[in-house]
Amino acid sequence: MTISPDRIAIRPIGAGDRAAWLPLWRGYQGFYKVDLSEAVTESTWGRLNDPAEPVDGALAWRGAEAVGLVHHIRHRSAWTIGDYCYLQDLFVADVARGAGIGRRLITHVYEAAKAAGCSRVHWLTHETNTDAMLLYDRIAERSGFVQYRKSL
Repeated sequence: MTISPDRIAIRPIGAGDRAAWLPLWRGYQGFYKVDLSEAVTESTWGRLNDPAEPVDGALAWRGAEAVGLVHHIRHRSAWTIGDYCYLQDLFVADVARGAGIGRRLITHVYEAAKAAGCSRVHWLTHETNTDAMLLYDRIAERSGFVQYRKSL
């Protein structure tokens, strides 16, 4: 089924959107083969709905059905006066892929970050996420940096 991009509405996540958000959040975890605890899910949901938190999100809606999500986090940088914006999570349901929804969600983050005075949007993806990287290579520049991490 082809979805027309003009039939998709991108809206910030609101307190009444939990039932629509949760299946997408779980789908995102499934895509990356992780199973976050219910405590993490509850914390994430609370942060998304707390105006004091630097965490925001949006859902892509096709009518009454949420078909995509994005989460983003504003954070300080020692390299700029304006904050950076980290696009942490991006997911489009299987039934809606290929309709430009990922691009629309990223554009939403660009606009929200600019309105918040951020000087950059950045994100990571897994090296095997080649389909998404085809889009990312068209709408952003690859930094060339490699991520290192240590769980604590």
